[in-house]
Amino acid sequence: MDAAHLRLLRELGDRGSVAAVAAALHISASAVSQQLATLQAHAPVPLTVRRGRVLTLTPAGEALAAAGTRVDEALTAAREAVGAFLDAADRPVRVSAFHSAGLALFGPLLRELDGTPPLQLADADVAHRDFPGLTADHDLVIAHRLAHDAPWPRDRVIATALLAEPLDIALPEAHPLAARDRLRAVDLVEETWVSVHPGFPLAGVLDHLAAHVGRPLRIAHRINEFSVTAEVVRTGAAIAVLPRTTALPLAVDGLVLRPLADLELVRHVDALARPDALAYAAVRHVLRALRTVAERATAAAG
Repeated sequence: MDAAHLRLLRELGDRGSVAAVAAALHISASAVSQQLATLQAHAPVPLTVRRGRVLTLTPAGEALAAAGTRVDEALTAAREAVGAFLDAADRPVRVSAFHSAGLALFGPLLRELDGTPPLQLADADVAHRDFPGLTADHDLVIAHRLAHDAPWPRDRVIATALLAEPLDIALPEAHPLAARDRLRAVDLVEETWVSVHPGFPLAGVLDHLAAHVGRPLRIAHRINEFSVTAEVVRTGAAIAVLPRTTALPLAVDGLVLRPLADLELVRHVDALARPDALAYAAVRHVLRALRTVAERATAAAG
């Protein structure tokens, strides 16, 4: 089997359609289809199946795509061993982060690296299940998950833990509950809330809180961007759940964060990468720097 064909199969799994693969690789959709057909000719079981107008991977195709990931990792390591991919400090490294992580980590990361290697930064706030697919376009993807979310797919990405940050209740400074050091879940049942859109990692937090108090919460606003949420909270129109570490820069100008005493809420922030991306010395260097700035952010948040 040709490693390039295996790579196309993996791209189809990550990007979801032949058209998306073709656009990303700057080749025609027919060329993608022809190469996938060539790969299929060497496989004894179906690797893809058509669902409506979209071509998707079968379980056998997913298994072969995962094996292709390991092939790419081995090939990249082999090329590096013979000098094709030198430990060059000037290789640009592409890093994506969801918004609050970018706010908390991008500035310190740039200062920590001081230009070496150069970074290409991007923001991407997606549903939990879509974070691994971002590794098709980025060397490192800073993603988040709750404790009860499905684990990252180990056959597709390597996850490196950066933060395990408590989730606090964001209140306007003038709110009566803001005078307390710690809150109880029952204190919050009559409040109006800002939540994120359904399907995003923090959406399940308010569901968990509602289950704990035994009644639904009144959600008036759906906003994914925490800086916008913070502005709504400052007006006194609603309260929200915000992460203690990455949202710490927002806890100013009339907004305070208070922990819950009777319910532990935590989210995990991880760096995801394809195994072959970590074969590059520059990527590994940026990952080490990310862990350093994440440790400092944790310490600063107390």
